[in-house]
Amino acid sequence: MGSRKRINNEIKEIMKDNNLKRNHWCIELDGENTSHFIGKIHGPPDTPYQNGVFRIDISIPEGYPIEPPKCKFLTLVWHPNVSSQTGVICLDLLTKDNWSAGTTIEALLRSLRSFLSSPESTNPLDGTVAGQYRRNKPLYERTARYWTYYHAMNDETRKTVDKNQFQEFIDKIDRLMNAKTIDRNGALHLLSCKDWDLNAAIND
Repeated sequence: MGSRKRINNEIKEIMKDNNLKRNHWCIELDGENTSHFIGKIHGPPDTPYQNGVFRIDISIPEGYPIEPPKCKFLTLVWHPNVSSQTGVICLDLLTKDNWSAGTTIEALLRSLRSFLSSPESTNPLDGTVAGQYRRNKPLYERTARYWTYYHAMNDETRKTVDKNQFQEFIDKIDRLMNAKTIDRNGALHLLSCKDWDLNAAIND
């Protein structure tokens, strides 16, 4: 089956029940373009990513399904196997050596959702996140939870979360922004990378 026919058939099947709330994943098409679209996944329960909605850029190469799709997170996420700056993903499934032509986009979305709950810090993509994971896992989980709150939730979802648990982080972000010429996103990233040590972030 040709690349275009295969992906068109897959998308047709997905669109029959394309429901984020029910399936915990869905896709967004850009008009009739089936070679580039957005995947959305719900963060898995009982993880720092719970209640977040993560957007993933998915590009289908000409060689699909022999070649894997090219994927990266558009929603910033604090995870050892995702770049905290670019969203690039380190997942064996997405490499040519490990990709199977039988894997569908629907299966890929399910795998990416499971991937969030299974960080691998011994062979990470983002060494800073992985270092925090190994040194201080509770801090890693608090940081990932705040990134989810900040980057992956809408206003309605945030209302269901106790903001007080993040007050220390919010205060440090405000103080760093007052001390340096840096926006809120930059302050969040820098403090996260410095294990929330405000002095280290100011002197960086």
